[in-house]
Amino acid sequence: MSKIKQKPQPVLGADKQQIKNEFHQRVHATLDAGREEVVAGRHAKGYRTARENLADICDPDSFLEYGQLAVAAQRKRRDFEDLKINTAADGIITGLATINSDQFNDDASRVAVIVNDYTVLAGTQGFYHHKKLDRILEVADELRLPVVMYTEGGGGRPGDTDQEVTMDVNSFASWASLRTKVPMIAVNNGYCFAGNAALFGCADITIATRSSWIGMAGPAMIEGGGMGVHEPTNIGPVDIQTSNGVIDVVVEDEREATQLARQLLSYFQGPVDDWKCADQDKLWDLLPEDRRFVYDVRALITTLADTNSFIELRRNYGPGIITGFLRVEGIPFGVICNDCKILGGAIDAEASASAARFLNLCNDFQIPVISFCDTPGFMVGPGSEEQGAVRLMSDLFVAGAKLSSPMVAIFLRKGYGLGAIAMTGGSFSKPIYSAAWPSGEFGAMGFEGAVHLGFKKELDATKAEAERDKLFAKLLDSMYQRGKATEAATYLEVDAVIDPKNTRRVIIQAIQPR
Repeated sequence: MSKIKQKPQPVLGADKQQIKNEFHQRVHATLDAGREEVVAGRHAKGYRTARENLADICDPDSFLEYGQLAVAAQRKRRDFEDLKINTAADGIITGLATINSDQFNDDASRVAVIVNDYTVLAGTQGFYHHKKLDRILEVADELRLPVVMYTEGGGGRPGDTDQEVTMDVNSFASWASLRTKVPMIAVNNGYCFAGNAALFGCADITIATRSSWIGMAGPAMIEGGGMGVHEPTNIGPVDIQTSNGVIDVVVEDEREATQLARQLLSYFQGPVDDWKCADQDKLWDLLPEDRRFVYDVRALITTLADTNSFIELRRNYGPGIITGFLRVEGIPFGVICNDCKILGGAIDAEASASAARFLNLCNDFQIPVISFCDTPGFMVGPGSEEQGAVRLMSDLFVAGAKLSSPMVAIFLRKGYGLGAIAMTGGSFSKPIYSAAWPSGEFGAMGFEGAVHLGFKKELDATKAEAERDKLFAKLLDSMYQRGKATEAATYLEVDAVIDPKNTRRVIIQAIQPR
């Protein structure tokens, strides 16, 4: 008998078009276009949405998202349609992208991006939120990718009901463990409390808008701990968090923060081909004629660096030592520099801590360092010791000794005592090259103090004030003549005395012989 062919049975359920439509509707609910009311509320505050920041930080069409369809673990208490709109992506957008691919190759420009979304349950961290965060941090660790994270949010979330409450989360250890492995940049706008603040503080570089409030606990937790009622705007405002070193750079808004994050990331991505610089003949004119007068050393740095390449970190914390990044002939450098307008250039405990942290960052990612030295030494006295000077100043020596990326030391003027030694990595022979401008001067301590101490008997023996002043001036000049750069170079205190206009060429030749 011949077999009778059976007609294929129709597949039960939705057809392909219906499946496609449902898919597009589901994805649409996670995007700004599908959450118009929420987006309008965000814009009414003058803020951008998470996805607007995402689009700005990533190169066009480069973002590969992880976990876009997640919702909060609250299905036991809320309707799923509500969750799709109001807990989109469970409050955190994660994925891979390229940043600055117009300047660097695909490998160098690949980055992990994390954007906490404050429009979802105040950016709080829920069950799936943590799972998404853990997943992308695992990928960043495995692929050794830099991470840019927007940290706005209120910390832990108490309202998830689908899972048992647990403290066994990996996110904080996973994020913190990336330190020294990959560059970590945190960006904040708005409220950043508790767990979100912990993430912010773990980053290598922290950027915040002026409309930021950052604290290890928000108002509810503070009140719950019996510590009174506080407005969120009284907790960790920008002026406090810049003076204590929590925030590295303050900007006006999210647009500026995003552009700054892109530029800071670029220093870890490598050299660029397109650069220009100011007329280097202007450098010498930036120093005053009188060696006792102060000057604007930031003007000197920006003149020497490639145009628009200098970014300063922690300007209001430890201001006696300027720290930041710049480029010379397109090559990225870290820079440390004494500011003679602060304590005459003396290095206090806070400046030591700031500089040590920065040197450690440069060491972690093998960024060469330029040290511009103009210091009379470490700050001394009982007040300095109360700040923990012995420990913090010693930490600067330790950071310098550990530095394995090349350092070039340029002595602008004063190179006195232990402070000058600390500025050169713990020894004048530590830098791969050390050079002084003709204005450089060297000694175990400031010349004026050395004369007062070393010739006290002779000065005290001179009774007439005019004669004593004349003797002091003579002794001071004699000491200066012995300590000035051209004389110190004859004893190999430095490798060379150079014309300031040649500083850029010397720096490049030192780290990249031609």
